[in-house]
Amino acid sequence: MSNSVLSVISRFLEEYTTTTPTRLKVVDAYLLYILLTGALQFLYCLLVGTFPFNSFLSGFISCVGSFILAVCLRIQINPQNKGDFFSQENLKRSPEDI
Repeated sequence: MSNSVLSVISRFLEEYTTTTPTRLKVVDAYLLYILLTGALQFLYCLLVGTFPFNSFLSGFISCVGSFILAVCLRIQINPQNKGDFFSQENLKRSPEDI
């Protein structure tokens, strides 16, 4: 069982590194950073407490909002979604929208 899981993970990483454009890898790294930041804030809230609850909410919700906007950006600049968006000009404009 674990051998098949490791083979799936290794194949995924191999295909990701060879087929994913650099621009998408940068956005994916940013998404991972935001995800880890939100998880750390939530873990801190569980371990230490929720005394400044408003500050926890503002930090966590800003992580969620940033993650959603970054996913929208990733969808727009993905070359596989080229048919869903109107023109190359829209791809140049999409980072400005975010």
